[in-house]
Amino acid sequence: MARFEMLEGDFGAMGTTAQADILFELGMMYATGRDCEIDVVAAHKWFNIAAIKGSVRAAELRSELSAAMSKTDIAKALREAREWMTMH
Repeated sequence: MARFEMLEGDFGAMGTTAQADILFELGMMYATGRDCEIDVVAAHKWFNIAAIKGSVRAAELRSELSAAMSKTDIAKALREAREWMTMH
């Protein structure tokens, strides 16, 4: 999936700020198509998780992104974020 995605088993032991920064960067990667195809659902998912971890900027970008997304895509992104949070 993504280069940052939990390649290390101790991701949960990282500081919250470091986690939020990495998750924010995943959102930016998908939102801008940096090293991947643009995927607004994945971008929303990662911005949402980063916002939960404390990133104010991620919350702002998630909100901006939501304005251009369908309700179906938003629901999918929220479901994927919830699933990720449950597993990690």
